[in-house]
Amino acid sequence: MKIEHIALWVKNLELMKEFYCTYFGFEAGDKYQNQAKGFTSYFLRKPDGPRLELMHRNDIPVYFGERGEKMGLAHFAISLGSTQEVDHITANFEQNGIAVLGQPRWTGDGYYESVIEDPEGNWIELTV
Repeated sequence: MKIEHIALWVKNLELMKEFYCTYFGFEAGDKYQNQAKGFTSYFLRKPDGPRLELMHRNDIPVYFGERGEKMGLAHFAISLGSTQEVDHITANFEQNGIAVLGQPRWTGDGYYESVIEDPEGNWIELTV
């Protein structure tokens, strides 16, 4: 058994597609549109892992409250393969003005990770 994909409702579909393709090297499939439901989406993929589905519909409420931890999806993790790559990618995000919520570090349970925030506030853990 494996995770096939993770889906995120997004406010700005094109911005989020560009973010994940630019910074994580995902490839976007064709844009799917269901005009009757006002639904659009992209599946983003890499050959070696689960896909990321970005979805948009105008009637999905957007909650702008306090940032931080909340019920539901806490974060998802992307494995970069080495501590050096975690350091490099995290520094690249910081230089490009992307929120780094946690600098690279060894955690108490033995993971090397940093945490960044995508343009719509989703937390992404960058791990080895």
